Amino acid sequence: MTRPSEPEIEEPAQLKFLRRLVTTLTAVMIGGLVVVISLLVIRLSDKGVTLPDTITLPDGTTPTAVTFGKGWIAVVSDDNRILILDAESGALRQTITIE
Repeated sequence: MTRPSEPEIEEPAQLKFLRRLVTTLTAVMIGGLVVVISLLVIRLSDKGVTLPDTITLPDGTTPTAVTFGKGWIAVVSDDNRILILDAESGALRQTITIE
């Protein structure tokens, strides 16, 4: 038996628009996800700060905070001082007293 040919029904214009819109938004979301993952991989693979093997603080100094800069390390102590150390050698560069 042969099947009678069914007449093709044309999609309404609004349905075509909606289908294209969903397809476009899906492509944009996939592209955005790839960009976000790429940026995370690039930023998290950064080597970060290199630390000296040892840092020697003056006697009686207890560190409460540490900040890393380009070529220097700042150590805030509990006796209201900021000690600026060389990042490569760990030598004391400067002492700043907080009043």
